[in-house]
Amino acid sequence: MTADRGFDRLSRRAPITAMSEKRVPPLRPDLALIASLIPVGARVLDLGCGPGNLLRHLMRDRGCSVTGVEIDPGSVMKAMTRGVPVVELDIDRDLTLLSDSAYDVVVLSRTLQAIREPGPVLRHVGRIAPRAIVTMPNFAYWRNRLRLLAGRAPVSKDLPYAWHESPNVHFGSILDIEELLAELGLTVVRRIPLSTEETPSRWPGVTRNWSAGAVLFDVVRSAT
Repeated sequence: MTADRGFDRLSRRAPITAMSEKRVPPLRPDLALIASLIPVGARVLDLGCGPGNLLRHLMRDRGCSVTGVEIDPGSVMKAMTRGVPVVELDIDRDLTLLSDSAYDVVVLSRTLQAIREPGPVLRHVGRIAPRAIVTMPNFAYWRNRLRLLAGRAPVSKDLPYAWHESPNVHFGSILDIEELLAELGLTVVRRIPLSTEETPSRWPGVTRNWSAGAVLFDVVRSAT
């Protein structure tokens, strides 16, 4: 599969310099976990890549061929200054530009809850790559439940915005996300509940739907 069937020809980046290297912060724990799951040399598409921290790490330390998609102009500029190939596109509308199996892995890191139509986007993800890594806040986290019982909209480390400022438009639990993935023919091969510190939860079992602040799903498209 040739690289130009992805977004490579549309992406922009600036040369990597010593100054840009100094500006790259360390990876958040959840991004470091995602990076550890991606094979060396993989072709990676990050939907909602932000300032490109994960992709910069994958390029530099794991030899991956990467492309980021981001709609926020400020984040696009930051990614470009870090030498990350990035495309400024709308995830909800523009994934039709990509061919089947254009990448090895698609990453959606805390992106799914902020897009308009998660179902169609995930269908495209299953077409674009045989594997995806998806992370999302867990609306059923126990602190969120307590806030709702008190008659207030949830605010937590994983949902840090007031209701009138939040970019999030969908609020799902771990069970809700699992159900959607199954409906779309995406098989969960690894599920990692995350604590509010963005590290794997100490209670990954049956209590995960109330004890985890967020969740990571490692999924593959089901055989047809």
